[in-house]
Amino acid sequence: QVHLVESGGGLVQAGGSLSLSCAASGGTLLNLQTVGWFRQYPGKEREFVAAISWNGGTTRYADPVKGRFTLSRDEDQKTVYLQMDSLTPEDKAVYYCAARRWSFPSGSANDYEYWGQGTQVTVSS
Repeated sequence: QVHLVESGGGLVQAGGSLSLSCAASGGTLLNLQTVGWFRQYPGKEREFVAAISWNGGTTRYADPVKGRFTLSRDEDQKTVYLQMDSLTPEDKAVYYCAARRWSFPSGSANDYEYWGQGTQVTVSS
């Protein structure tokens, strides 16, 4: 069983930055091909933020975060990072890391098999 653990959430002022990490362990890690980030507002469904394919590093970003959020990966550490800059109060949400065994960086939560527990990001105005 693959385990994903997010870290790096917290409180930041509008215009500030945060970096989230998603560390994978357990299971057959070699089978993981894509890691994605989703966020969820209270009472809403999870929405796509960004995704990166493990091999080749192809990235995909949702329109609201393009130019502000950046994905990167550390293959040795099996960790994906989401650098979030120019944060606004609209970015306040619980952020989830997810992984799937196919290489296409899907934007659909239903396509991801493994999920982390989530980390809260709060942006004050």
